Amino acid sequence: MRTKRLTRTPAPPGQQPPGARGPLPTAAPRRAVWLAAWPVTAVFILSNTATPLYVLWQDELGFSSGTLTVIFAFYIVGLLAALLVAGVTSDRIGRKPVLLPALALGVMASVLFATAGSVTALAIARLLSGIAVGSIVSAGMAAVTDVAGPARKRLAALLASAAMVLGAGFGPLLAGVLSQTLPGPTVAVFFVEIVLLALAMLVVWRMPLTRPGAPSSGSWIRVPSVPGAQRTQLMMGIAVFGPGITSTSFVLSLGPSLLADVLDTSSRVVAGATAFVMFTAATAVQFAVQRLRVRTILLIGAASIVAGMAFLVTAVSISSAPLLAVSAVLAGAGQGLGQLGGLTLISSSVPAERLAEANAAMNVGGYVPAGLLPVVTGFLSDAVGLSAATTAFTSTLAVAAALGALYVATRLHSTI
Repeated sequence: MRTKRLTRTPAPPGQQPPGARGPLPTAAPRRAVWLAAWPVTAVFILSNTATPLYVLWQDELGFSSGTLTVIFAFYIVGLLAALLVAGVTSDRIGRKPVLLPALALGVMASVLFATAGSVTALAIARLLSGIAVGSIVSAGMAAVTDVAGPARKRLAALLASAAMVLGAGFGPLLAGVLSQTLPGPTVAVFFVEIVLLALAMLVVWRMPLTRPGAPSSGSWIRVPSVPGAQRTQLMMGIAVFGPGITSTSFVLSLGPSLLADVLDTSSRVVAGATAFVMFTAATAVQFAVQRLRVRTILLIGAASIVAGMAFLVTAVSISSAPLLAVSAVLAGAGQGLGQLGGLTLISSSVPAERLAEANAAMNVGGYVPAGLLPVVTGFLSDAVGLSAATTAFTSTLAVAAALGALYVATRLHSTI
């Protein structure tokens, strides 16, 4: 009786064989890829949950629109600090050692929000939530790609990007509804968020992930980057993603003030619903364009941002609620398309051992203007009025998006 010799199937190019250090060697079930995106959603629910609640804290603690944008900026500071570390760390020691502490910080931030009695407490809570988000956009999005495997990189980019914007939109809607229907308007939603983060921890714990392959050299704390050959792809993603996320950050940080000005309402449900509609558009448009070339996706995204800024400045100048809603939808679509295009370029070109760092690099390029411009606009609105400040902001962002579109149109000729 002849014995059949067992042979080892070679690993795909760029991947480690089973049992070795490296990306996941075999394709996980499709449901596992969808489930891997849940921690991204859970943390991004936290990222914007506070948005419709700021009007309550402003009434209780008595701070200005400028102070409000500073509190928002603490989130950006925490996020950028995490991006300097989380991507490199995740690529070197694995996704789980970064994701689990990030989710724990999210729980701490939720507790601080629920018990906040000062501007300082709100700022620290925003800082911790920013660190959690910065870690998730680096390691969490890379984990989705790892679980998906090399044959499903485009699906991974779509799910990771959609998970981000879906969570970002669901958080403020949940906060707005619960704050007006349950006792403890600034407390109940954060207890719900703690449960969601606990479930995300369980998902991360059970993820079928191995440690990364050969790590990159250099400092553990550094401005994230990509190999030289992929820098053009990174910059093209940032060229549209940056203006897109800056436009949605403006709506999130000064949205309640805009609603009070345009609609003469401080309804937390309306504020939350505005953010939800904006990010629902960002989610839906990504699924709608998933089969288009990346170049087309980025150019449509840039056009959406320019149009959104035109509608926004018009809405504020004539106090039009419908135009404000249209501007929010277009801003959300612009962010979603820029994000999807950028992540697709990165996941298709950057090696797995630098993927989390590449995700971090793209987010640094997006969140720096997203943190600075809304803060400047907030203080400018205190000095010259919301309408004039909004005009300055929208003009700046429309020009940036148009230049981003020009850069993509002249440099990107890929068939992806």
